[in-house]
Amino acid sequence: MAQQQKIELQDLDLSQLVEVKKQLEDELSHLTSSFGQLKQAQHRFVDCIDSCKSVNAANNDKTILVPLTSSLYVPGKLANVEKVIVDIGTGYYVEKTTEDAIKFYNSKVDFVKENLEKIQATVVQKQGNLRSLVDVMQYKMQLQQQEQKAAAKA
Repeated sequence: MAQQQKIELQDLDLSQLVEVKKQLEDELSHLTSSFGQLKQAQHRFVDCIDSCKSVNAANNDKTILVPLTSSLYVPGKLANVEKVIVDIGTGYYVEKTTEDAIKFYNSKVDFVKENLEKIQATVVQKQGNLRSLVDVMQYKMQLQQQEQKAAAKA
C-alpha cells in the first residue's frame, strides 16, 4: 500500500490548496463510483441467492423463460432442481447443488459487504479532509482580502 504523507494545510499557498482539493475531489468521485458498483454487485449476488431458493422440488418440470440476451427469452423446463450452474468469474462455470450455490453467493455478499465498509470509512475520512481543506482555503482567502484592503488604504 502506498505510504501516506501528512501535509500541513497551513503551510500550502492557495494554488497548492486548489490542486490538493481537486485531487481529493477526484479520489472521492472514484471511491463513490466504486461504492456504487460494489453495491450493484452485492444486489446481483442477493438476486442469485433468491433465484437459487426458488429452484426447488415444487418447481420441477415447470415451464420457465430462459434469457438468451437481456431482452430475448426462450421457453424451457426445469429438468433438474438439485443442481445449478454458477458463474465463478472470468468465464468459468461450475455445477453446484443449490445449497452450495447459496453458500457461495452468501460468501460473495459478505466479501462485498466488508469492502463496502472499508470504502465507506475511506469516503468519510476523505470528506473530512476535504472539509478541513475548504476551511483553510476560506481562511487564507479572507486573509488575502484583508491584506488587499489594507494595501489599498495605505
